Amino acid sequence: LALALLIVLVQEEGDGQLFSALRRVSIGYFLAAVVALTTSRLFAATRWHILLKSAGVEIPFLRSVMLTFTGNFSSNFLPTTIGGDVVRLAGAMQLGYDRAVCVASLVADRLIGLAGMSIALPLGLVPVFSMSSGVTQSLALSALIQKGVDFAKRTFESFSIWLKKPLALSGSMLATFGNMIFIYLAVYLLLLGIDHHVSYWLVAGLYTLTYFVTLVPISINGLGVQELSMTFLLAQLGGLSSSESATVALLTRAMFIITSMPGA
Repeated sequence: LALALLIVLVQEEGDGQLFSALRRVSIGYFLAAVVALTTSRLFAATRWHILLKSAGVEIPFLRSVMLTFTGNFSSNFLPTTIGGDVVRLAGAMQLGYDRAVCVASLVADRLIGLAGMSIALPLGLVPVFSMSSGVTQSLALSALIQKGVDFAKRTFESFSIWLKKPLALSGSMLATFGNMIFIYLAVYLLLLGIDHHVSYWLVAGLYTLTYFVTLVPISINGLGVQELSMTFLLAQLGGLSSSESATVALLTRAMFIITSMPGA
């Protein structure tokens, strides 16, 4: 359904305009964006590696990177955005690492990533609320409060191993920030590649909103949901046309697939 809505949105602008926007993309900026996104993947692997090592799992860093990229690649074909985590767990168990600790580390890894994104969420909510009605704001606020309560409960339950290891938590959070910075940079470079200068912080906010939308488990790795939400937000708040927004959304998906290929 999300893919169908995206197609309808693009057709309103015309297929020719979409292809025209694609032809305008600078190859140099696109390659730079791929490098930035690859760097973000390495930060994500570092976050998980820190959690595993601090919990007593003697795993080489290269092995953590390999398992992370394998999970990223597998998530292109598995339902929801956490399918790759299941593959990482299977790989870690196959290599003989403690199953319970690996499960806990993956939950903690996911929650720390969510915590980092939650910190950046106001960057996206402020511009969205400025264009929304009071009813929409109230509904969104109540939903966010409920999500926050649930998040706090899950965090406390899952962090029992690491609550006594503040250095490990701090290191994994720093790795999360590195991951986020380079993801935002990748999208920012794509926008520069089609000659659109959008504030880096606005890009950060819009991508963070997109990230939370894709957590809704209704597609394979957020396919369609991510593209539709990015297209809408960039068109409404970034000053891009629908075809330009769709171009950036599709290229972002392409980058995630390309950077996951080492996991094959």
